[in-house]
Amino acid sequence: MNIALIGYGKMGQAIESIAIEKGHQVVLKIDINNASEFNKENICNADVAIEFTGPHSALNNVMKCLEMGIPVVCGSTGWLDKWEEAKNYCKNQDGSLLYASNYSIGVNLFFEINKYVAELMSSHPDYNVLMEEIHHTQKKDAPSGTAITLAEQVLSFIKQKKQWVNENTHNHEDLEIISKRIDPAPGTHIIKYTSSVDDIEIIHTAHNRVGFAGGAVLAAEFLFQKKGIFSMKDVLGL
Repeated sequence: MNIALIGYGKMGQAIESIAIEKGHQVVLKIDINNASEFNKENICNADVAIEFTGPHSALNNVMKCLEMGIPVVCGSTGWLDKWEEAKNYCKNQDGSLLYASNYSIGVNLFFEINKYVAELMSSHPDYNVLMEEIHHTQKKDAPSGTAITLAEQVLSFIKQKKQWVNENTHNHEDLEIISKRIDPAPGTHIIKYTSSVDDIEIIHTAHNRVGFAGGAVLAAEFLFQKKGIFSMKDVLGL
């Protein structure tokens, strides 16, 4: 499979390494220094693009790939206020789009655990729920996309919580998410249920970027020669 990398930072480089190990070819690498080379002539040999840039460029990059007929796997976070626009554009272009806030297989299994625990705890209002996420200092958005996904899952079951907030709060209707930026942490997410008698915590800690990068390559393999809009739940059959 021929892959175009839109975004060639640490994640893009990790994706390249795993893709080559798996026998794929990286035919185009785009970063801030060669953005002008992101055009149809250069990307036409790619079977799929993998986009990891940032919240301000993700939508434009996704739509550009779709316009040029290239299936795109997107891992940028912090732009989902434009998600409906991206989905509608993909449908109009009869394109292929796969988005996940986190491509780690472990994190996607953790999402399922989080939903299960939240459902169990929904009938025990004596427990308060709060969240914490820790990432490296180069992380561009806070809270992380993964934390938002986890928070929205919790909110769907814990009805006394009405919305998440990215700060300490004394409002019992707010789901508190505390974001910490500490090097070299690649990512830790904690959901804590606390009461006067005990605490229950579920934690996912990433040791490196390999899990994220490997999942992105797996997603690209899944998207190859497919049409439509997908997520990691489709990739993993969850």
